[in-house]
Parts: sequence; C-alpha cells; structure tokens
Amino acid sequence: MNTLTIARKELNSYFRSPIAYGVMAFFALIAGYFFYASVLYFVQRGIESSMMGQSMPMDMNEFVIRPFFSNVGVIALFLIPMITMRLFAEEKRMGTIELLLTSPLRDTETILGKFLGAMALYTGMLIISALSLTLLFAYGKPDWKPIVVGYLGLLLQGGALLAIGTFISNCTKNQIVAGVAGFAVCLMLWILNWVSEFDASTPYKVLSYIAVTSHFDSFSKGVIDSRDVIYYLSVIFIGLFLTARSMESIRWRA
Repeated sequence: MNTLTIARKELNSYFRSPIAYGVMAFFALIAGYFFYASVLYFVQRGIESSMMGQSMPMDMNEFVIRPFFSNVGVIALFLIPMITMRLFAEEKRMGTIELLLTSPLRDTETILGKFLGAMALYTGMLIISALSLTLLFAYGKPDWKPIVVGYLGLLLQGGALLAIGTFISNCTKNQIVAGVAGFAVCLMLWILNWVSEFDASTPYKVLSYIAVTSHFDSFSKGVIDSRDVIYYLSVIFIGLFLTARSMESIRWRA
C-alpha cells in the first residue's frame, strides 16, 4: 500500500511540472514520424512492385511494425533520463530526502514506489505510440501477436533503463547532472552493440551482450527469448539493488 501511494504521488508530481507533457509530446511526435515513414515506405514498395508486375509478398510486420519498434526503442534511450533525473535528485535538492529517511517507510517501499511511478509515465508514452498502430488494423490485417511481444520488449527495456536511471538520480542532488549521466550511460549501453561488428572475440561478445538494444532484437521480431527476459529483469534488479545500497549509505552518513 505504501509503495502504491508513493507511486501515485510520484506520477502526480510529473504532471505538476512540464516534464511529463514535454516528454510525452516529444515522444509522440518522433514516434509518429517514424510510423509515418515506415508506412510510406511500405506503400511505395507495394506500388513499385505492382507497376513492375512483380508478385513480391509484402509483409507488414517486416516493413512497418519491426522498424517502428526498433526506432521507438532507440527514442526511449534518450528520453528515459529525463524521467528519472528528478526521482531522488529533487528530494536531495529540496532537503526532503531526510523526511524519507526518517519516515516509517522502508527503503524498498520508497524505491519501488518511485520506480513504479516512472514506469507508469513510460507506459503512458507507449500507449500513445500504440494509437498509431491502431490505424494498421483499420486499413489492414497485421498480426497482433508480434505487436504485443514488441511492446513487452519495450516495457522490459524501459524498466531496465529506468532502474539504472533511478540509481544515478540517487547518487546526486543535481537534476542536470543526473540527466546527463543517465543519458551518457544509456548512450553507452546502446553503442556497445556495435562493437561485435568489428571483432568476434570473446571480450567483444561480452560487451555486445551487455548492450541493452541487442536484447530487443528478438522482441521486435515477435519472438520471446527467455535469455533476453532474464537479462532485462536482472538489470532491473541490479539497478534497484544498487539504489537500495545507496540509500543505506545516505542514511549512515546522515
């Protein structure tokens, strides 16, 4: 109950500031553009194949849905730090972190509450992006299963990055520092996937495995791989665990 109360409070605080509206509007705009570009490419390819008398099968999942999910996943990498930067940094800046530390709430309740509040905002962003995909059902017959799997992957990837951002926010009292550091970490976890293209040795494979985006590929194809699910859940656990240890450190220093 305490966890849900903190989650509602955190979610309400987002909408009392321009953060939620700005992030959701920007996300909807960019995601909508990528959806439009994917559909336009799909239609053009269909027209070209018809004019040339070719009977090339056009797979909507391959030409529209999969690229859309990949692009949305990359967009989230850059917007999630804006969601997490204020979680604990704002509490420290305003001096209310002491109230949390001395309240009867357990650290796990506080951390999970703030994390769930951020997850709720991120889920709202994904719901907005899903409105674009409803047009496909109005004018076509796409397979709904890859869409559900793709959004599951986006939720898991977002949860992993939100957990990391929560820990980073708890390490500083400056929102800008938390946002920049979170962005830097997200960017690093994105580009690590590129290293395997230059070298196939074991160290490079390990770096590629650590990359967040490499584990989203199967979800974008509509496939649930247990290894990818375990990876994302492990990152979420590690991020929240480190946040709890950071809270204990603050308590002892106080």
